[in-house]
Amino acid sequence: MTARPFDLSRRAVLRLGAVSAVALPLAACSGGYDESPDPLAPLLSAADADAAAARALGDPVAAQVADARAAQAAALKPEVERLNRPKTSSAPAAPASSLGAFKERLATARKQAEDLVPTLPAYRAGLAAAVAAGCASLQRLAPSVGPGDDAQHIVAPAGTGAADAVDSLQKALAAEHAALWVYGTVTAFLPGEYGDALKAGRAEHTARRDVLTQVVEAAGGTPVAPEPAYVPPKPVTDTASAAALVASAEQDCSAAWLGVVTHTDDEPLRRMALQALIATARRGTPWRQEASEKPTALAMPGQPA
Repeated sequence: MTARPFDLSRRAVLRLGAVSAVALPLAACSGGYDESPDPLAPLLSAADADAAAARALGDPVAAQVADARAAQAAALKPEVERLNRPKTSSAPAAPASSLGAFKERLATARKQAEDLVPTLPAYRAGLAAAVAAGCASLQRLAPSVGPGDDAQHIVAPAGTGAADAVDSLQKALAAEHAALWVYGTVTAFLPGEYGDALKAGRAEHTARRDVLTQVVEAAGGTPVAPEPAYVPPKPVTDTASAAALVASAEQDCSAAWLGVVTHTDDEPLRRMALQALIATARRGTPWRQEASEKPTALAMPGQPA
């Protein structure tokens, strides 16, 4: 009997199935590689260049800048290599003739990182936010490299983007409550010359607490209440230990605000959290300096040391 045109043998069916199985993964892989330049790559290149330039100056402040920028490069490099996007050619950064050159270099790096935060995927946004805050923290090291712009005052963002980030916002609110307690507690251990810094710090944390309360309520949550008291990680007995406690509170706030950045895709909410992160990082640097803590400026505020 003559086979009909569309009859297939069992072997032919198996052979076609094998071909299809190979073709499907190939089709799935095609077009999946993003050939656009990696937005984090310029941050990595600048951090590497700044670390080398600062190291060459041989200045104590420059050494801190070099260490911090090298740490930022180390944090960025695995993520840039993971995506392996096409490299863009750029002119190598000029050597720094003096420490004063880092006024502009840090300001530029901070601005580049800030601009990326609202639109990157969450993990990458967290990296960029920490780099921006780290550069802002470095700007407080000495007048020769700063002082840099203060963070913008935060306001409650419009819209409903906070609904998916209530847990991280509550953690930020809890950190702000704790910071306010710390600022009240250390007053008894700090001489009068610290009065302005204490007043400014309390005002900043109070404003952020109030905004967070508003945002959490608008998202349908019940704002977390402050604890009656908190246990410092170390006893507070003098000026140095009091300054260290304030620095620790600012560091805790940085971690909480970075958590907001990485737990929302809402651009206005990310912008708000970024400015709060930068503010806590900048305020923490002089307190760490008073406490003689090293490093004085944190390279990636909010991230685990």
